[in-house]
Amino acid sequence: MLFRTLTVLLLVLIVAAPVDAAAQSLDLPVRGYGLSIGDSREHVGLRLNFRDRRLRSMKGVNVTIWTPSNPARAEVRGVAIGLPMTGGKNLHGVSMALFGVGAEESLRGIAFGGIGAGAGGSATGVMIGGIGAGAGGSTRGIMIGGIGAGAGGSATGVMIGGIGAGAGGNVQGLVLSGIGAGAGGNFRGISASGIAAGAGGDLTGIHVAGVAVGAGGNASGILVGGVAAGSGGELRGLAIGGIAVGAPVIRAIVLAGLTAGGEDVSGVVIAPAYFSVTENGYMNGLSVSAVNRIRGRQHGLTIGIINIARDLRGVQLGLLNYAGSNRRGLRLLPLVNMQMR
Repeated sequence: MLFRTLTVLLLVLIVAAPVDAAAQSLDLPVRGYGLSIGDSREHVGLRLNFRDRRLRSMKGVNVTIWTPSNPARAEVRGVAIGLPMTGGKNLHGVSMALFGVGAEESLRGIAFGGIGAGAGGSATGVMIGGIGAGAGGSTRGIMIGGIGAGAGGSATGVMIGGIGAGAGGNVQGLVLSGIGAGAGGNFRGISASGIAAGAGGDLTGIHVAGVAVGAGGNASGILVGGVAAGSGGELRGLAIGGIAVGAPVIRAIVLAGLTAGGEDVSGVVIAPAYFSVTENGYMNGLSVSAVNRIRGRQHGLTIGIINIARDLRGVQLGLLNYAGSNRRGLRLLPLVNMQMR
């Protein structure tokens, strides 16, 4: 009896419901509110449609079967569910699709796509894509992509990519990737990658990579590269390279597997094979290496097999020690050479 009553009531609502001929939708119980079946232009509530062509504004739950034909028009606030894809001009809320979720402009909230999730403009919140997650503009929040996660602009938060993760602008936060992590601008935070991590600008924080870590500008914090670590500007903090560490200006503790060098070096350098300071450069602190070659001025202590300094203002301990600034007869000495003036 109850089932029959509900069936009759539903039939009455369908018959009485207005049909939006222009948008090709059936709206229950009144246009714009409640349940809408078809391609309604505007709706608040639950909307069921095969494929969005004319949708302008949706607040509530929007469920579609096929890819929207004109996503640049739709504004969806609430929940967007798509098989295989869902999209719109702006998606704010929760967006889920078997294949992909895409916003022409902004994406805010939680987005999950079996293949990918992304926005042509900015993205804020949580984005998860089976293959990739990204935005053409800036991102803020958590981005996870099975292969890659990225932003054309700046990125703040957490980025995780199976192969790569990064942004064309500045990055601030945690970045993890199987191969590479980086920023076209400044990178401040923590990163770990299988091959390389770096920034086109300044690099700050803790950065670890299987092969190399570097910055086009300054680098400060802890840098660990399986092969090399360095910067194009000033290097501060702790730098570890499996083979080499280098920067024009070093104010750091440097641990290199073989070689290290710079132009203006202050701190502690341990490089088993070779340490060098460029011509007319400066060294201040301690260096331990088989060969220490200071082609400028040395202030401090070098310990090695062969120590060479053009201008010595410190101490050399080694098998052979050469100080070009000492007077004749004292320039090349075994075991110890010094000049304290």
